[in-house]
Amino acid sequence: MGLVTKDDGWRIPDELWERMEPLLPPRKPHPLGCHNPRVPDRQAMNAILFVLRTGCQWNALNATGICSSSSAHRRFVEWTEAGVFQAFWREGLLAYDALKGLDWSWLAMDGAMTKAPLAGSKKRDRIRPTGANKVRSEAC
Repeated sequence: MGLVTKDDGWRIPDELWERMEPLLPPRKPHPLGCHNPRVPDRQAMNAILFVLRTGCQWNALNATGICSSSSAHRRFVEWTEAGVFQAFWREGLLAYDALKGLDWSWLAMDGAMTKAPLAGSKKRDRIRPTGANKVRSEAC
């Protein structure tokens, strides 16, 4: 099983993992104390980053052999709720600031999360023509 059999440079390097691992929350003990061993955190993070890097669906992970899709997604949700990715982003910004320097006096943010007007709806059909458009629609 697994299409991704060798490290082609996309896996987390040791140096980066040493900075990332302390940000992970402690493991919760299993309520019954008996279960299959948990997928190693590094392997789960490699799977999460693979999905983010390639844009593949979570279930496509099963064919890669990196980690099962359910384990990776479960860990992604757990770590997102714990703020791991935000903390890592912050650490990255601070490290970059120390190396190159960031101009913190000038920051901007822009974005929009809205549907396109009339996208995928039948609103167009419900609008009644007026004036010159009415004459054209009646002629058809």
